[in-house]
Parts: sequence; C-alpha cells; structure tokens
Amino acid sequence: MNSLLVTMLKGTVTSLEIFFLTLLFSLPLGLIIAVGRLSKTKLISSPIGVLLLIVRGTPLILQLIFVYFAPYYLFKLSYDRFTAVIVAFSLNYACYFAEIYRGGIQSIPQGQYEAAKVLGLTKKQGFFRIILPQVVKRILPATGNEVVTLVKDTALAQVIGVAELFRVAQNAASKQFSTMPIFIAGVFYFIMNWAVSAGFARLEKKLDYYR
Repeated sequence: MNSLLVTMLKGTVTSLEIFFLTLLFSLPLGLIIAVGRLSKTKLISSPIGVLLLIVRGTPLILQLIFVYFAPYYLFKLSYDRFTAVIVAFSLNYACYFAEIYRGGIQSIPQGQYEAAKVLGLTKKQGFFRIILPQVVKRILPATGNEVVTLVKDTALAQVIGVAELFRVAQNAASKQFSTMPIFIAGVFYFIMNWAVSAGFARLEKKLDYYR
C-alpha cells in the first residue's frame, strides 16, 4: 500500500506540474489573444478569430496528438512528450481564457473609460488601474470553472504517454487487478479541485469591494 501511494504521489507531482505550467503560460497569453481579438484592425482580429474557432471547436485530445506528432511529420522536428503537453494545454486554455477576458472587458461600461480620462490617466494607466481590477472581479467565477476543468484535463496527457496521475493509477490497477488505485486517483483529483475552488472563493471575497 505504501509503495502504491508513493507511485501515485509521483504521478500527482507530474499532474501538478502540467497544471501550474499551463496556468503560467495560458493566463498571460489569453490576455494577449483577447486584446488582439478586440483590435479594430482586421489583419489582427480576423486571424485570431479563426484561431479561436479552431482551438475551441476541436477536442483537446486531438490537439495534443497534433502538437506532438505534426512537427515530426511536417518538418522532421521532434521534442519530448511533456513539452508537447504544455504547448497544447497552454494554447488551448489561453483561447478559452481569452474569450473570458474579452467578455469581461466588454462588460465594463464606457463611462469607466471616460472617468479614467477625466482623472488624467493615460489609456494604459486607466486600463491597468481602473478597468482590469473590475474585469478580474467579473471573470473570477468563469475563470475558476476553467481552472477546475484543467485539473481534470491533466489526465489527457496520458494520450501521448506522459505518466501523470491517472495513467499511473491505470497501470497500478492493471498490475494489481484492483480498482483501488483508480479510487485513490479520484480522491487526489477531488482534493486538488477542492483546493482550487477554495482559493477562488477567497479571491472573490477579497474583491467584494468592486461592486
């Protein structure tokens, strides 16, 4: 039992690495994509719109396979499986976060922008000091849902052979002819999602003054 838990914990570490690295890259990338999507320049907004349509319209599992195998078949380039997972996950979640950001930015009344001008703030200062804090407050519930989904989606990394938590549990279950490893994996996923949900609940309380 102890050896099983140690093995499961190693798989959990890999899942957490995928989780945190995906957030590290996708959250800022999503903001960049959202700003590009809102651009009045068609040469910028149109290609980004097509990218969003493709990424959000195809399964993440298919994107994982494409990101890992396509560079080799098209350009004879290869890289490790874990890197492919981070690239695919980051791009996928950046597109979803971009739409959340876009909705949040567009929900801010025009009067807020005008108030920033009256205060003598530049467009950049007004956005980061007045608009963005309000956007963060409004998008937290939707962002929290995506982050919770990310915890569970880390299981898809097994598709290209990355030994994350669920793959480790499956291997252990097949060796021991028992469903106990799968049950333990479910408990681990539940704990991780509980921590994420609790974290977002605290953030929402801290930002209650933006009403």
